[in-house]
Amino acid sequence: MPRRVTLGAIALAFLLALTAVAVPGGRPAPADAAEGQATWAVHVTLAPTWFDPGETSGIITPFMVLYALHDALIKPMPGNPMTPSLAESWSAAKDGLSYEFRLRNGIKFHNGEPVTAEDVKYSFERYRGASAGLLKGKVARVEVLDPQRVRFVLKAPWPDFMTFYATPATGAGWIVPKKYVEQVGEDGFKKAPVGAGPYKFVAFKPGVELTVEAFDGYWRKAPAVKRIVLKSVPESTTRVAMLKRGEVDIAYLLEVPQAEEVKRDPKLKVAFTGGVASFYLDFFDMWDPKSPWADQRVRLAASHAIDRKALNAAETLSASRLNGGFVPKNLEFGMTFEPHAYDPAKAKKLLAEAGYPNGFDGGDFNSAPPYYSAGEAVAGYMQAVGIRTRQKNMERAAFLTAWSAKTLRGVCMCSVGTHGNAATRMEQFVPSEGQYAYGGWPDVDALWKQQARETDKKKREALLQRIQQIAFDRVRFAGIWDYVWPSGVGPRVAEPAFLLIDPYPWSAPYEELRLKK
Repeated sequence: MPRRVTLGAIALAFLLALTAVAVPGGRPAPADAAEGQATWAVHVTLAPTWFDPGETSGIITPFMVLYALHDALIKPMPGNPMTPSLAESWSAAKDGLSYEFRLRNGIKFHNGEPVTAEDVKYSFERYRGASAGLLKGKVARVEVLDPQRVRFVLKAPWPDFMTFYATPATGAGWIVPKKYVEQVGEDGFKKAPVGAGPYKFVAFKPGVELTVEAFDGYWRKAPAVKRIVLKSVPESTTRVAMLKRGEVDIAYLLEVPQAEEVKRDPKLKVAFTGGVASFYLDFFDMWDPKSPWADQRVRLAASHAIDRKALNAAETLSASRLNGGFVPKNLEFGMTFEPHAYDPAKAKKLLAEAGYPNGFDGGDFNSAPPYYSAGEAVAGYMQAVGIRTRQKNMERAAFLTAWSAKTLRGVCMCSVGTHGNAATRMEQFVPSEGQYAYGGWPDVDALWKQQARETDKKKREALLQRIQQIAFDRVRFAGIWDYVWPSGVGPRVAEPAFLLIDPYPWSAPYEELRLKK
């Protein structure tokens, strides 16, 4: 067996000779009994797939539910992007070929069964969500050493194992109970999920409302709030009306008129959160040589058509951070690019040079739900320089299905909130084999494969930043901003748990949520 060294708590798995990571085991001192109910009005349709970490998509939204119902071996927590959670410690072999995790003593699932190394192995092997093929292609086997120790053995050193396994880049490190899943089956698990998180499942009205209740056996900290309810409320005006009437305590993702309305109400307050999701234009038809979008000048014209500052003021109270790139600066290896200037005259000149002096039909304009008003504004800016599109708004689940199936056409104002680092952010979008990539370039694919093998951190950073630079120079995407958005907070809330984990867009960790006495 190779000699092992422990990893530093904040260092990611890019370093192979590392220092110890451990936090004290055992339950914290008992807290006051949980009481009260906190209700959210959320902007998206609640999906039962979010109850199962094994089906986590490459977006941040499902973690709104996962942080309540489930727990991971290692996950982002306040002050530490890779915090030992169900695992009290972890280590990596000096040769980079294996990683070992030691579980805490006495941790249990909601049904009282102990969390064991066998559950860890099972959860990884059944994982079929984002980057499942990549992860399983790199892992040779998972070894259960004893009930509290598990080892992942890699086929070759891979600098991003912990980034993909232990951050919200995937749900592979979030643990489900093997015995229970096998007993009730896959469909049964979605109907009545059992996890090891701070809250246990109570009821679900499909697509409409999820109710969870405090799990007093949670290892880290007893929740202060007895019951949490997430209500799907698609309209921003309705979310604010419910907040003002006291029907909900937190209203996620307000449009600016509603945020201004909240600011004027002395009983309510506006709070900002986010920072991890990037908005950008993706040109789905650019890979068709017969499409106008195949011409780089056309894509650049579309980017110059957008008044990002005005859009930011109109959509997020100027809170978002403008970024012409695809990766936020606050993710490791990320680069921030100055966006292309708002210049309609230059946009028209570029279109004329490309052979479209009178503009062209750009096909469908797809807006990532529920950001339809921002999408309409961007489509309007493009229309003003001659790029004519047809607005195509879809319900979120249908949009995500069509996006990943690569059946969307035209252009998209898309958003991506994949966590981790620059590699995890780009993995599904930039290389030609990515789940959401409608095409790719051979030279970028070659660089991508090279960076995935590179264990020298500085060399790898140079490769990843070169890929980002190429994507910007060729207008692979037209970046708009790193999204920061307003939410409304009602008078009963003492701590909404916003940005305790930074960057992260939802309330978390839920056990830190507090209502006023």
